Amino acid sequence: MKKIQTFICPSLLSCDLSRIAEDAKQMIDFGADWLHMDIMDGHFVPNLTFGPPVIASLRKALPDCYIDCHLMVTEPAKWIEPLKKAGATSFTFHLESVLPENDPRVMIQRVRDAGMKVGMVIKPGTPVEELLPYGGDLDMVLIMTVEPGFSGQEFMPDMMPKIKALRQQFPDLTIQVDGGVGPKTIDAAAEAGANAVVAASAIFGSDDRKGVIALLRAGVEKYN
Repeated sequence: MKKIQTFICPSLLSCDLSRIAEDAKQMIDFGADWLHMDIMDGHFVPNLTFGPPVIASLRKALPDCYIDCHLMVTEPAKWIEPLKKAGATSFTFHLESVLPENDPRVMIQRVRDAGMKVGMVIKPGTPVEELLPYGGDLDMVLIMTVEPGFSGQEFMPDMMPKIKALRQQFPDLTIQVDGGVGPKTIDAAAEAGANAVVAASAIFGSDDRKGVIALLRAGVEKYN
């Protein structure tokens, strides 16, 4: 099987928010690839987190970093222009959200037109079959292995067949996994076919953040 590139994506939702830029820089220095930003509007999920001003501040502090934005918002189209201006690298929206013209392909094109990479994400309760028609149009697909909204939830192994189905149909697609991923669960996710790993509390809750990133890297590279 052809090797594909792997990505470790610490979620800054679990960092010390009073020193987000320092923690973000530390993640890159410790070998991470992308900075994962969970953008929640308090409506699509019952939590309120980052917005474009925080993305803009990170971009200013780390001009060359890859800022990977996961939009847990009701109307993601309204966020395209603000996040483009803020400096987001990628824009991943939920298939379950309210999309322009009720058409995911319209949303995909609008993100592309804004110059950002585009991803699509589904909640645990959404069948992967609903996402498959769009896989060829995307830079990335994100499979949630917890209910979106809060960090620290338990990994759901019954989501692995979704990843396997995607990998089988799209051998070269970046498949990201998010939710309860850490040293104990990385093998299950990577063996299923995930090549981009989001980790939050597993990294920021550890006394050896660099070591956890290295373990995640070793785990995902074992199968990709």
